[in-house]
Amino acid sequence: MPSPSPLLYDTYYHIYNRGNNRENIFVQERNYAHFLNLYIKYIGLVADTFAYCLLRNHSHVLVRIMAEDKILENEKTLKVSTVKQRHGGQDNFATKNIGRASKPLGSLYVSKKFSDFFNAYAKAINNAYGRTGSLFQHPFGRVKITSDIQLFRVIAYIHQNPQKHGFVDDFRNWKYTSYDAFLSEKPTHLQRATVLNWFGDKSEYVKLHAEWVNDLQSKEFAGVDYD
Repeated sequence: MPSPSPLLYDTYYHIYNRGNNRENIFVQERNYAHFLNLYIKYIGLVADTFAYCLLRNHSHVLVRIMAEDKILENEKTLKVSTVKQRHGGQDNFATKNIGRASKPLGSLYVSKKFSDFFNAYAKAINNAYGRTGSLFQHPFGRVKITSDIQLFRVIAYIHQNPQKHGFVDDFRNWKYTSYDAFLSEKPTHLQRATVLNWFGDKSEYVKLHAEWVNDLQSKEFAGVDYD
C-alpha cells in the first residue's frame, strides 16, 4: 500500500483512524476523555478542529491544518511557557532566545504530530490494560476537503456516524461527538463560532443534521468507511 500524501498547511481534512483488526480503541468510559486530552495536547498546536466523533473502534475529526507560520508561533509560545515554568515564571536569557532562528517545519511535520498523538494514546492503553503491539491501523486515513458542500456534509456525516454504524438509534444520543457542543454555551476547544456561521445559526445547524448524508454524498470525503 503506497504511503499517503503528507498533510498540507492551511488545508481542511477529514481524518479518521480505527483499531488494528477492528479492535476497540476505547475500553472504558475514561478512555474517551484521555483521548481528547491528548488530542488537544498534540493536535491543538497544529490544527483547528471543527467536528469529532469517537466510536468504540474508530474515530473521526474534521480539521484545518494551520499555516506554517502560525504553527511555528504556537511552538515558540509553548517552549517559552515551558521554560518559564521551570524557572518560576521568570523571563531569562533562555526564553528571550527561543525561536529566534525558527526553521521551516518540513512537509511531514503535521503528519508526524498526528502519528505521535495516536502513538501516545496507544502507549497509554497498552500500559493500562497490559496489551502489546499496535493499537491502530496504519497509516491513519485522511481526505482533503475542497468545497463548501463537502464541509457541510462531512460535519453532519461525522456526527451521524454512531447511528450509521448501529451504536445508537439516534446519533443525538451518542455522548462522544461534538454535536451538542455547537448547541451549548460551555467553553470548547472547537471552532464553534465558525461552524455556526457556516450553517447560519443553531436552528439551521439542527435542521441540516436531520437530513441524512447518504453513501453517494459521502463517497467524496469519507474515504474507506469503518464498521
